[in-house]
Amino acid sequence: MRSYLDKVLAIIAKDVAVELRSRETIASTFVFAVMAMIVFNFAFELKVDNVEAIAPGVLWVTILFAGMLSLNRSFIVEKDLGCMDGLLLCPVDRSAIYLGKMVSNLIFILAVVAVVLPIFAGFFNLAILNVDVLVIILLGAAGFSAVGTLFSAVAVYTKTREVMLPILLLPVAIPLLVAAVKATGDTISGTPPTGGGPWLAIIVGFDAIFFVVAVLIFEHIFQE
Repeated sequence: MRSYLDKVLAIIAKDVAVELRSRETIASTFVFAVMAMIVFNFAFELKVDNVEAIAPGVLWVTILFAGMLSLNRSFIVEKDLGCMDGLLLCPVDRSAIYLGKMVSNLIFILAVVAVVLPIFAGFFNLAILNVDVLVIILLGAAGFSAVGTLFSAVAVYTKTREVMLPILLLPVAIPLLVAAVKATGDTISGTPPTGGGPWLAIIVGFDAIFFVVAVLIFEHIFQE
């Protein structure tokens, strides 16, 4: 188990080190997220009286599309530089590769969210920086990363990988997105039960199911 975790950590450290050198993924994702919030802010400013009704949707749509920019590059570096075969030939279980990539993607998404949330709270004048909302965002981002990493591995071998990933990911991620929006909205507005209630249970169930499924089928993606 320790050897397995060491290999997972090595993959995470490699991805983080590459990103710290280039800063391409986080920079582009952050710019997109901020621009999306600015557009939503001006679009709804004069049309929506109840900000609490629209803000959760704006937040999660921003996280969703910004996260796809990060997921798109999950395996592209290895594929374009010819390192994918070397990664697959390493004496490590394929699930360790998936887990390392999933955690790396989650780190990148949460790094952008950590910067975007205060800006979002300022734009919409909402007290969104509380424990309940942060837990919902963490669990939602984890589920999105779990299923997104799997489909990113599938899309990287297609000619239209930038288009294929949203086509594969969005239909599957809809239940997670709806539950995350509802849980965040109930928590912000204080609608009982606060803290997510049954919607949080849906998010946890989604995370567990797709994580197990992804671990089981990930190794078959790279078979000839």
